[in-house]
Amino acid sequence: MTPFLKDLFAGQSYDEQQFFLIAGPCVVENEDLLMTVAEKVSTICKNLGIPYIFKSSYRKANRTSSKSFTGIGDTEALKMLARTGKAFSLPVTSDIHAHEEALMASAYVDILQIPAFLCRQTDLLVAAANTKKIVNVKKGQFLSGSSMKFAADKIRETGNEKIMLTERGNSFGYTDLVVDYRNIPIMQENKVPVIMDCTHSLQQPNQSSGITGGNPEMIGTIARAAIAAGADGIFIETHPNPAIAKSDGANMLHLDKIETLLQQLAKLRKTIMSY
Repeated sequence: MTPFLKDLFAGQSYDEQQFFLIAGPCVVENEDLLMTVAEKVSTICKNLGIPYIFKSSYRKANRTSSKSFTGIGDTEALKMLARTGKAFSLPVTSDIHAHEEALMASAYVDILQIPAFLCRQTDLLVAAANTKKIVNVKKGQFLSGSSMKFAADKIRETGNEKIMLTERGNSFGYTDLVVDYRNIPIMQENKVPVIMDCTHSLQQPNQSSGITGGNPEMIGTIARAAIAAGADGIFIETHPNPAIAKSDGANMLHLDKIETLLQQLAKLRKTIMSY
């Protein structure tokens, strides 16, 4: 585990051989939702020795339809995220969409996430890096793993070495994605932690309904394969009732299913690390 991640997880008791988890509801809907998910997932992770980062987006800027839910208000949502992290002693992450958001969000979260569609936006990457926070860049659906070197370089050139990269599949046809697991070791060549986004890699975007579809029954398959391929972290969006979620409900994991999956992944990781 890199030094900046050890610092990040300093307040948690965990197994150093385990992967780390980034998980939470897609978007901040209300504070009760955040607290419910954080409490359940943090308890599971403590029992399994998995270091945990809570995730939820304070705003969703990339929506298929103009009628889609985008958020409850930036400051209100960010304050909820900060309170959730404090309540359960968890680091918190959320995505930003424009360079002027970096400084604002950095006052409330520990990790700034760069959305896949924006991973080449130099001013956004530099602004995030200049906050001195950890920056997690999601690989664009249109990019190879090797091309993410340039995103990492843009951050490093500011003097910020706290970089993570996330694999989330590549566009395949018009309404589907496919995961190339070679991207995990390829991106690790940049000497950064690499995360597998197990939910967004199963999106079915650009549906005629204007609402992104998904294939959540395959989340376990994606996650197990990523652990076998050597991923440092796993990203999962989860919700107590995905059917009524205000964003990405079609590809989120039901909260009741996350414990069984994490138990499987923790056992698999121990097996992999024993060789």
